[in-house]
Amino acid sequence: MATITATARKDSPPGPLTSPALRKLLTLALVAAVLVPLAAARWASGTWPEALTVDVSEPLGEASDWIIDNRDSHPLFLYFFGHVSNVVVIAVRAVYLALLAVGWAGVTAVAALVAWRAAGSRLALGTGAAFLACGLLGMWVPTLQTLALMVVAVAASVAVGVLLGLAAGLSDRMHRALRPVLDTMQVLPAFAYLLPVVLVFGIGVPAAVLATVVYAAPPMARLTALGLRGADEEVLEAVESLGATARQRLLTARIPLARRELLLGLNQTIMMALSMAVIASVIGAGGLGDRVYQALASVDVGAALAAGIPIVLLAVVLDRVTGAAGARLGEAPAPHARALWAYALIAAVAVAVAGRLTDRLEWPDGWVVGIAEPVNRAVGWMTDHLYSGVPVVGGTADWAGHFTTWVLDPLRDGLQWLPWWSVLLVVAALAWLIGTWRTALTAVLAMAAIGVLGVWKPSLDTLSQVLAAVAVTLVVGFATGIAAARSDRVERLLRPVLDVFQTMPQFVYLIPVVALFGVGRAPAVAAAVVYALPAVVRITAQGLRQVDPAALESARSLGATSGQQLRQVQLPLARPALLLAVNQGVVLVLAVVIIGGLVGGGALGYDVVFGLAQGDLATGLVAGAAIVCLGLMLDRVTQPTERRAKKGA
Repeated sequence: MATITATARKDSPPGPLTSPALRKLLTLALVAAVLVPLAAARWASGTWPEALTVDVSEPLGEASDWIIDNRDSHPLFLYFFGHVSNVVVIAVRAVYLALLAVGWAGVTAVAALVAWRAAGSRLALGTGAAFLACGLLGMWVPTLQTLALMVVAVAASVAVGVLLGLAAGLSDRMHRALRPVLDTMQVLPAFAYLLPVVLVFGIGVPAAVLATVVYAAPPMARLTALGLRGADEEVLEAVESLGATARQRLLTARIPLARRELLLGLNQTIMMALSMAVIASVIGAGGLGDRVYQALASVDVGAALAAGIPIVLLAVVLDRVTGAAGARLGEAPAPHARALWAYALIAAVAVAVAGRLTDRLEWPDGWVVGIAEPVNRAVGWMTDHLYSGVPVVGGTADWAGHFTTWVLDPLRDGLQWLPWWSVLLVVAALAWLIGTWRTALTAVLAMAAIGVLGVWKPSLDTLSQVLAAVAVTLVVGFATGIAAARSDRVERLLRPVLDVFQTMPQFVYLIPVVALFGVGRAPAVAAAVVYALPAVVRITAQGLRQVDPAALESARSLGATSGQQLRQVQLPLARPALLLAVNQGVVLVLAVVIIGGLVGGGALGYDVVFGLAQGDLATGLVAGAAIVCLGLMLDRVTQPTERRAKKGA
């Protein structure tokens, strides 16, 4: 009997206190019961107490004044930053002059040749058509200026990214040390670090290139590290057994095995560098970005679109070519491929030489097609007929007002009403439930740093907008991604639309958003949703499509319906991809917080823009740092640790 009882006790279901999540909540409750009364008695229980803030404006102001006073005389600027600036200017100018010397026909022919060699004849035709479209829109010279800037910026970004990726891929310690650095580089809004870059390098091309490198290098570093760390261990052991040194293993095994990740990193670096084209124009980059910026400054949507379309075309072409080149890695070359390559190269050189001999290097003015006027008429019609007074459904201004009144205002007021310590407790609970105590500590310290910097209320305002935008993005993105994953036709129809949304400069679609929704926090949320949606849709669709077919076949054999297969097989197995979609949604929404500040979003976004416009280093950097802290906190409360992910928790 005693044996039976012991066995029954051993096999009985665990009690509620054995649940890890419940134990964590009880621990937090005990800690809160001790610390909260002390915090409330010492610093009150409302907004973040003034006694716990640190004023950093004075030291940042002194640093800004020192840079301005010593920029033309200090050896650091004369013999280091000055040389860096000169090298960048010379490199960009050399590429630009080389493109001008080849001429429009030669550049188009060479670009089509490279696309054909890397990705095939179809993409070669598309590449040629894209470059011709840039000329037809009257943007040939700005396109070459942007292309020259991007060539130098991407080359520098790839070099920096590969070096960081090698360090992180070959050393666990460096991987842990570089992760927060890469997170900061990727989450820190571009406008926030434009100010220190301009202080050091001044307005012009060097500042634009450096800002682009800071923004575009992290994907290359991350994917390089991922490829090196994910190399097949059996191959590495085989190479090591042959007596290869560490350097030989790297060059002959690790890097070749990581070719696809390296090419994907190049693809993402190019996309992010092009997305900086307009932002870099604010500090004198020139090219297409400057045309977009100047057109939007005069609220000329047609001219902005004429300059924005070439940026989109360049991004789509480069995305398709690098993606197709990665897909063709390892394929056997076609018969007579070298002969075809030689003939095509001779033809491209002949076209370039013919253009130079006939003095046809510049795009003919008579071949330009103006689209600005019809686009402006279309925008005017939309504003007149959709902004208000639409029967039954109401106008877009009504939608923006309802969204602000029913969603954004209650969310902001609720967050700002909560005592500061309760916000920290909620953050700690969410982070600890899906991670470890280190995860919770990081999230709490990031949130507390916002209060210490003295921007608690505007940060909660920004947080409310981010949460609303992420919620809308995830609902629409998951639904659209599921539809794209379950239908090849839907996926084909969505692909060009997502390409346009993902590559269109944010400034370009900002004016139609304002024209339709007015100025305020609602259009800021709309702009963030448009920017973040493509990545969420793509990652969701790809994750669902990569679910093991054997698992789906097993579910079908048991009589599962299509909906049951989705809910019980595809979504659970695609959980890592869905979590990545959430993470990217948060990061991309935060990236548009600054853009939202330009259209009435206020809060931290406005502070960053104000700091850049007024040369106020303290205001801009403090707001930018607060946005980074928000991003770090949201990352920790939405992403489980690797240990829990591996356990399937």
